[in-house]
Amino acid sequence: MDIQLTEEQELLRSSIQRFLRDQYDFDERRKIVATDEGWSRKHWSAFAELGLCAAPFQESSGGLGGGSLATMIVMREFGRHLVIEPYFETVVLAGGLIEDAGSPEQREAFLPNIMDGSAIWAVAWAEGRSRYDFNNVTTTARRQGDNFVLSGAKAAVIGAPWADKLIVSARTSGGPRDRDGVSLFVVDRHSANLHLQSFKTVDGRRAAELTLMDVHVPASQLLGAEGEGVVALEACRDRAIAALCAEAVGAMSVLNSATLEYSKARKQFGVALGTFQVLQHRMVDMFIALEESISLTQHLSLSLAAREPNGSKLASGAKSKVGYAARFVAEQAVQLHGGMGMSDELNVGHYFKRISSINIQFGDPAYHLMRYAQQS
Repeated sequence: MDIQLTEEQELLRSSIQRFLRDQYDFDERRKIVATDEGWSRKHWSAFAELGLCAAPFQESSGGLGGGSLATMIVMREFGRHLVIEPYFETVVLAGGLIEDAGSPEQREAFLPNIMDGSAIWAVAWAEGRSRYDFNNVTTTARRQGDNFVLSGAKAAVIGAPWADKLIVSARTSGGPRDRDGVSLFVVDRHSANLHLQSFKTVDGRRAAELTLMDVHVPASQLLGAEGEGVVALEACRDRAIAALCAEAVGAMSVLNSATLEYSKARKQFGVALGTFQVLQHRMVDMFIALEESISLTQHLSLSLAAREPNGSKLASGAKSKVGYAARFVAEQAVQLHGGMGMSDELNVGHYFKRISSINIQFGDPAYHLMRYAQQS
């Protein structure tokens, strides 16, 4: 499958490519990651000015109406350059949840600040023992007058140290593993009794462990219907998987190109590495893995855009297949580059780390292979 992009989509892709090529090379990214904040507000503002933060949202919400295909285009180019800024967390996850589940008043209140780049968001749904299960929620939210009082802990919330707002899942009714009874809340990151323990992730991002100790949230900040948060999170997962697959495809394409160039330049026993047939076969396998991943990612994005009923099953199939393919490409790239493949100075190791992180977000390949089989 090969999508023929429209003129508007081509313009979006070319504008991203031009900006990242000129202002976001590997050395610039390393400088950004090394700063105290770990991301660049200047570049984030530039992304918003280019319309990237508004691109996926519907025109009725004030966006550009690009949908899942716009997300695919942006995330693939971000994957090529290992963009560190929280586009995925803010626009794809939080923005998607607000547009999908929020009330008209909430969409009007929150989405403009996401689209103009003035607000950073993160989604806190995972807990220490929940693994990839949205139902497994021990964080509680009890009603107290005009407020909900949240208590519990959330694990590995990517982008939380940068965020202004958090979307937190908490149980308002039912048992710890019940599908019904999980609700979503918009929580100010600086709320009283909300504590963050921040840390750096292996791929250079920032995350945090959250502890909520009787955090008061106005009832108006309940996102969507009470007790129906799992349904909203499952739809969010499908969109998230499509975005992560696109980012992985972008990273894989760079690894393939870098490995091919290295095999032409690096000599062993007086000849270029690329002349060895066994290594040629490996690079052919890497190329096939990339092409298959591109096809699956495009298929998934088109299915989500068309709101096809099998989108969730297709998302699991893509996450599994692309995850295994990306890991294969990353491992081969590192091995074919030799010892320098994992050195900090070479970009190959950084792509390897990012792919490793992508593979465990919203379910690893083995989890989604099992989930795909259960839906067959």
